[in-house]
Amino acid sequence: MSKTGFFGRLLGRKGEDAEIPAEPEALAPIPEPIAEPEPAIEESQGWFSRLKSGLAKSSSKLTQGIGDLFTKRKLDDEALEELQDLLITADLGVATAARVTKRLAKSRFGQDVDANEIRQTLAEEITEILAPVAQPLAPDFSRKPHVVLVVGVNGSGKTTTIGKMAKQFRDQGKAVTLAAGDTFRAAAVEQLKVWGERTNCPVISRDTGADAAGLVFDAMAEASKRGDDLLFIDTAGRLQNKTDLMAELEKIVRVIKKQDATAPHDVLLVLDATVGQNAHSQVDIFRDMVGVTGLVLTKLDGTARGGVLVALAERFKLPVHAIGVGEKASDLRPFEAEAFARSLVGLD
Repeated sequence: MSKTGFFGRLLGRKGEDAEIPAEPEALAPIPEPIAEPEPAIEESQGWFSRLKSGLAKSSSKLTQGIGDLFTKRKLDDEALEELQDLLITADLGVATAARVTKRLAKSRFGQDVDANEIRQTLAEEITEILAPVAQPLAPDFSRKPHVVLVVGVNGSGKTTTIGKMAKQFRDQGKAVTLAAGDTFRAAAVEQLKVWGERTNCPVISRDTGADAAGLVFDAMAEASKRGDDLLFIDTAGRLQNKTDLMAELEKIVRVIKKQDATAPHDVLLVLDATVGQNAHSQVDIFRDMVGVTGLVLTKLDGTARGGVLVALAERFKLPVHAIGVGEKASDLRPFEAEAFARSLVGLD
């Protein structure tokens, strides 16, 4: 076999060193709808089934592509190159695609392989990539309150994510306060109030256009006075003027630290999975702005681009605390690497 073949080129470089293409500018913000009240009785369908159903669009893209490529076919240079292209177009990223094809090249080159074997190998590699970042949000309840600053572009699902997390912690008996720090969007404030009523959590809000940092200062004071366990702070996500947004977020952090030098204890970036590779640029922007400590991916049930989570884990190594595959509070769950990997490639 010629060293200039794909197999030779593949083994001559490390997957983790593969260049990641430049990301496009972040998408313009889109309106985020007011959350509708949840039904009192939730579906009895298990989480794994809901996850698999939610990832159906993403998994069908991969499984159909793999099935088309591998029907008792020899794993040669051409097959490896086509597989790598498929994985990249499925938003798994260049580094992940190189890693998977390199593993297959080492163990199975020149042999007959079928689609199921490729999917099994892909699930194992994805699990290895995701396992280190699968870390549920674990507040330190010795702090009163544990402060969680939630950031992301408008429309990514920040407010809904806060409401769902608040419900889950309230169900554990924790005292939670919500701060409506996106003071420029009346819809975001109203949405947070809906979740506050639903979860019996106090919501600190001000008039539209009020100073967000001033609101956060008051929220910190009130939550501390009550001895609350958790304070979730919603924020604006207007990227049209990144300089203004950065200044606002930096001011909010300064105000928080005046009352608790160790806070914010978590800075969660909420990403809409439907934006695909554009999520990379959003992580870059908010990490530079405010020191993101963990990720939440939403709307995985509405996209065929769920593979982007794998690319994000490979590139940024940030903890992924939770994923969302539906509208109910129970559809936002702690991220589990193996369950996600198997669902993404369509395995039971």
